[in-house]
Amino acid sequence: MLTQKIIYAGTPDFAVPPLAALLEAGYAVCAVYTQPDRPAGRGRKPQASPVKTLALAQQIPVYQPLSLKDPEAQATLAAHQADLLVVAAYGLILPQAVLDSPHDGCVNIHASLLPRWRGAAPIHRALLAGDQLTGITLMQMEAGLDTGPMLLKRECPILANDTAQSLHDRLAALGAQTLLDGLQHWDSLSAVPQDHAAACYAHKLEKSEAELDWQQPAIQLERQVRAFNPWPVAQTTLHGLPLRIWAATALPDSHTTAPPGTLVGADKTGILVSTSAGLLRVQQLQQAGKKVLAASDFLNAHPDFARP
Repeated sequence: MLTQKIIYAGTPDFAVPPLAALLEAGYAVCAVYTQPDRPAGRGRKPQASPVKTLALAQQIPVYQPLSLKDPEAQATLAAHQADLLVVAAYGLILPQAVLDSPHDGCVNIHASLLPRWRGAAPIHRALLAGDQLTGITLMQMEAGLDTGPMLLKRECPILANDTAQSLHDRLAALGAQTLLDGLQHWDSLSAVPQDHAAACYAHKLEKSEAELDWQQPAIQLERQVRAFNPWPVAQTTLHGLPLRIWAATALPDSHTTAPPGTLVGADKTGILVSTSAGLLRVQQLQQAGKKVLAASDFLNAHPDFARP
């Protein structure tokens, strides 16, 4: 079934590929909802969301209500008489009146294999937990947070060198394809209830989580580095120097008697730091206000790091 009239609601980069896929496939997107413009950059000037930028380029009407709890905003949305509302990382709660408005309801493109990692940061939490598999769930929306019945799932392996950015990009593309697959087979989809007992929650990231605790095992520190790239970026202090760590590899089978947090070696492959279990090889790092450097380039500028 080719849904005749779609409202699309999304805000960040993750939500761009599904919208682009809908338009390329010929679906009629009658309106786009996205978060209000936010201050960004050094000048703190209001900046349109990535979804708004695409919608305006395609001459699609854009709506940016502060809330959808307002009756006037709900009436505006209902006036479109949409068949379906597609949501991807929109960022606003949809009240029941909005959920009930489209003829075929509302579907959400969620970046995990529900019921695992409901909530705001499923990509990051999967990396932090050491998951080896994630994916996309196309879900019927209801009042609860990511609790609705599942319509379609597509798996995505988590690679050993994945960062939040690389996994985000693959999942965004997979989300677009999953949405198209779901719409193409809409009449044959079955809504499968989630196992609520198996659910876990992906809390929003906090900057404070980015501080590396060398009392943790090397493998957990590596996961932090990967999960917090590109934001908020793992941070630490080595040799008295505050640093952001962009890439690191755990050496869990390595051993040292040095206390956790001790710099125990450095060469062109990286800077070795002791942890509570194994060594962490820091491979890309950055001083405040300076460029991200490979460990070899950083050591050229800081030869004292090669003499722990």
